[in-house]
Amino acid sequence: MDTIASLFSFITTPVSWVIVQFHKVYGALFGDDSGWAWGLSIVSLVVLIRICLIPLFVKQIKSTRNMQVLQPKMKAIQERYKNDKQRQSEEMMKLYKETGTNPLSSCLPILAQSPFFFALYHVLSSIASGKKIGAINQDLLDSARQAHIFGAPLAAKFTDSVEKVTSLDASLTDVRIVTAIMIVLMSASQFFTQRQLMTKNVDLTVKTPYMQQQKMLMYIFPVIFAVMGINFPVGVLVYWLTTNVWTMGQQMYVINQNPTPGSKAQDAYLQRVLKSVSAHEQVRGRTRRNTVKAIVAKGPDRNDIERKFITGLGKLGLAAQEDGTVQKSETAAADAEGSQAHKRQQPKRQTKAKRQTAGATAGGAKDTESSEAGSKTSLEKQDDKPKSADKPASGSSRQAKSGQRKGPQRPKHPSKK
Repeated sequence: MDTIASLFSFITTPVSWVIVQFHKVYGALFGDDSGWAWGLSIVSLVVLIRICLIPLFVKQIKSTRNMQVLQPKMKAIQERYKNDKQRQSEEMMKLYKETGTNPLSSCLPILAQSPFFFALYHVLSSIASGKKIGAINQDLLDSARQAHIFGAPLAAKFTDSVEKVTSLDASLTDVRIVTAIMIVLMSASQFFTQRQLMTKNVDLTVKTPYMQQQKMLMYIFPVIFAVMGINFPVGVLVYWLTTNVWTMGQQMYVINQNPTPGSKAQDAYLQRVLKSVSAHEQVRGRTRRNTVKAIVAKGPDRNDIERKFITGLGKLGLAAQEDGTVQKSETAAADAEGSQAHKRQQPKRQTKAKRQTAGATAGGAKDTESSEAGSKTSLEKQDDKPKSADKPASGSSRQAKSGQRKGPQRPKHPSKK
């Protein structure tokens, strides 16, 4: 880790200078040697970096959504050119170029943070070793070495020896308890951020390998952070925990205000918009108007959630316009009522067990009716027979012998007499 951090030594001076400037502000409030002054300086450094990375975060969101949409096409290309890897790569690059998608955009915020992360690690390692670095002179170095957060020095690590922790005026138990709690919080925040992305902000109508990969990362990343965290100084853990909490809050904002089409978050968002329109009879807010405008522009390509939203507007007697506003419309209300009536007229499909039971019942009723009809016919035939009790039996009315046909028979040929 120290070798990797030394590669980013060129940025340690700007990072240390920013920390020193924030320390001057917080030192006036909490005291120069206070752990809160140095800890809040690191938190402020994270906030400053993340604000600067907001444009990259926006690109990350767009890239992630484009990758989700392109997954079926990418899978088709892989199956079509599975024996020609070069042609497969060419078609993939062509698809990325046509749609303006960059697969690396989803990693841009992490890649952009890496130099600052390792530079901060290098600064804190130098403080632990008692070495001046960047804008941190001897006085600031002594102050930083005395700063403790809940009894743990900023430069202490979970794996440090008793002698090293003692040299920083702390106990090994305090250091390990504080670092363990921070590592757990860091991993938990990473897991929660990825989980809310997978459960709320993913298009459920598209089942692709990309979703399975994201689901795997949801469990792998927290484990990686937990393993690496035992080698991070307390100050670096403060940095990484802060950036995870920032990412989680940023992700929650995106899910609530700009959800992925076809996701559960979009359904909840459009329901909130519909409720607001019902109360005010207008779309309030530029973001919401842009959302309605995009739904109207899709036309027949809307997903089920967006169709449900348009139908909900129709029930209110409103129709969405191309500019994102709504207007009263009797036609929209009639169309919504007609759509609901059509849905009510459609019979509900029965389960297989119910269909078999109904068939057996119908078959039994049919057999009963047939037997009743047969017995009735038999009785009618018996009633129609003439009573022959008072008449003598004639030869023609006798029963035929066995092997002979009933009724009149043809006369035998003279030659057979």
